Amino acid sequence: MQFTLSPSDEAFRTEVRDWILGEFGPDWDGGEAVSSEAEYAAGGALMKTLSDKGWLAMSWPKEYGGGGATYWQQLIFKEEMAYHRVPVGSPVGIGFAGPTIIIYGTEEQKQRYLPPTITGDMIWCQGFSEPGSGSDLASLQTRAVRDGDHYVVNGQKIWTSFAHYADAMILLARTDTEAPKHRGISYFLVDMKTPGITVRPLIDMSGAHFFNEVFFEDVHIPADALLGTENRGWYQAATTLDFERSSVAGAAALRRSLEDLVRALRERGRLSREALAELADIRIGIEIGRMLSYRVVSMQSAGMVPNQEASVGKLFLSELGQRYARTGLKLLGLSGQLVQGSKYVPLQGRYADNVMTTVPSTIAGGTSEIQRNIIATRGLGLPRG
Repeated sequence: MQFTLSPSDEAFRTEVRDWILGEFGPDWDGGEAVSSEAEYAAGGALMKTLSDKGWLAMSWPKEYGGGGATYWQQLIFKEEMAYHRVPVGSPVGIGFAGPTIIIYGTEEQKQRYLPPTITGDMIWCQGFSEPGSGSDLASLQTRAVRDGDHYVVNGQKIWTSFAHYADAMILLARTDTEAPKHRGISYFLVDMKTPGITVRPLIDMSGAHFFNEVFFEDVHIPADALLGTENRGWYQAATTLDFERSSVAGAAALRRSLEDLVRALRERGRLSREALAELADIRIGIEIGRMLSYRVVSMQSAGMVPNQEASVGKLFLSELGQRYARTGLKLLGLSGQLVQGSKYVPLQGRYADNVMTTVPSTIAGGTSEIQRNIIATRGLGLPRG
């Protein structure tokens, strides 16, 4: 394996880094720990600029408004943005919905949904999980019943990130109640302004409004909102989830956070030998997570579809993020528990916030248990229990 990037890729990294420093200044550190609403607003404004530069959907084909860049260039861009804590808004449209539409959508769907997504004018949310169908997603009960040239949708979704901002949703609903649970699900592209859709906020333990629950009451969606083939939505959803689990941003963000923590501990005289040992272990883990993400991108570049490989990366980085948040809070001492607003708070209160916000990281996008099942069955070929 070649562990170094090409000269052209390294030149692109320098270009992205120089742009970030020029746009936000050399002292930019992401600002204070803020709510998801503020982050979303800042990211939404930036999407227009990134779209104009051709950086918002770098690896999408040019005919659909993308940059036609390589997967490696997209990886470099994501690494630099995450490392420098640049707000990027909702990842659902560019990262998950758009790529899935490119693979499975009709030409009319591509022309309808991709251009506004790539300019930031269409924000997406993901309607997968339900109150009784999280880890066992295939047990979902939201129904879509064909009625002439429409489907009528009834049910509830939960933990729907950005639904209160979204213009459209990628929706999984059951269209055949008699079929085995994996084979009776369809995948829809839904206008969030359709009558009968109600969005209610879910406030997380850090006080931020990030998640929502979404109710569907006799919602009529046109038949051409169906993506792909009826009752084959589970397989398209698997593609979406693979895109969701293959991000490299987590390792880069952790690396920046670790550097800041080491600097703060040194200034406070708390960088003991024991602390260094714990931090070194975390740093090794970050590099492992980075290599796991590079493995996924390497497969994508070779025309392969990562599956269990994406699950390995997602599992490792989500659990590492939780361990790092706890380690940072412990090493900072009592002051690490302070949140922003106190003059004694270290590092803008990020560690008290991180301990809370990393709790769902081993649940969202597929629980750690689900990731281990995927790795066991699809990666190691072990039988199902």
